[in-house]
Amino acid sequence: MNNTNLSPELFRVIDANLNRLKEGIRVVEDILRYKENDKTLAKKLKSLRHQAVTDNTKELLQYRDSINDVLRPSTTSEQTRDNLEGIIIANLKRAQESSRVLEELYKLNNIGESEKFKHIRYELYDLEKKILLDQE
Repeated sequence: MNNTNLSPELFRVIDANLNRLKEGIRVVEDILRYKENDKTLAKKLKSLRHQAVTDNTKELLQYRDSINDVLRPSTTSEQTRDNLEGIIIANLKRAQESSRVLEELYKLNNIGESEKFKHIRYELYDLEKKILLDQE
């Protein structure tokens, strides 16, 4: 990976969004797996979560500073969910947004990684439709 276009601050952005992407997928995956017993959709989500990796994990960890994150405290909207569908929607959106950030930042130095995160984002859009419309 050519790191010449990525500053330590951008590594922090990548690290945070990679974690956010995988966490958002995992929440929805577990709901579909354990509550809905939907093997097909849970497997698709698990596959996407396993694709959401980079080769520079140690480098990302070096620049992680979650203790000093200026937006670490939760907002009221993050603390409130009305129902399970709200949790699913919030986590799918979180994952989609994070994959977009990763797609854009990797355009600076690794188009292959950028395209991978673009693929993940579009797969999440498709799964969102299947998950939310099939639950009605």
